[in-house]
Amino acid sequence: MQTAAYITLSNQLATQRQIETIANNIANSSTTAFKGERVMFQEFLMPSGTGGTVSYVHDVGTTRDTRQGPITRTSNPLDVALNGTGYLSVQTPDGQRFTRNGRMHLNQQGEIVTSEGYTVLGDGNSTLTIPGGSDKISIGQDGTVAAGQARIGKLQVVKFERPQAMTPAGAGLYQTDETPQAAADTKVEQASLEESNVQAIIEITRLMELTRSSGISKDFLDGESDRLKNAIEKLGKVV
Repeated sequence: MQTAAYITLSNQLATQRQIETIANNIANSSTTAFKGERVMFQEFLMPSGTGGTVSYVHDVGTTRDTRQGPITRTSNPLDVALNGTGYLSVQTPDGQRFTRNGRMHLNQQGEIVTSEGYTVLGDGNSTLTIPGGSDKISIGQDGTVAAGQARIGKLQVVKFERPQAMTPAGAGLYQTDETPQAAADTKVEQASLEESNVQAIIEITRLMELTRSSGISKDFLDGESDRLKNAIEKLGKVV
């Protein structure tokens, strides 16, 4: 019966990992362009004392749901949503990063930056600077930025062959060793933002199911503990 307890314990650890991931999804259900995550598991076999094998649950990592979230309109002409698989290129103190969070503004130098103040890059890794006094900023579906009749540049919108290989770098940014490619299939929508693709109701339902499952496993482990305790006490009296 010890083996059963170990199997249940491995399930408890896996369930706890799922609960933590779902809780993070729910916490970010209103975060711009956030992508939900799922925990990946696989069967881990170990030899048993009877010559067979025992199956345990093994956490092998997380996978990101890269599906596009809903797009909503805003009143900021510098906000952009990416309709497609592309990412904006951003220059940070730690190097070039990529994001789908198009919430942007101008810094004191008139440069287009992210909400964290990182420079949003144009084609050729150029800086996009809006001249002072510009009365109208327009961003075309191809990413072309203009101030009035003057063309400023073009947003560097890129994509990757393996978006799942991109790793989170904080603040909605991602990093990767892959070479970026032009995302010709992505359209830029001005004065819009992509919402999180997390469906909070579904996540809460999954969380409730896992919480119940965790409670059942805990009751089993508590019962096993009581059984072993009683067996030890009875054997001690016999001896």
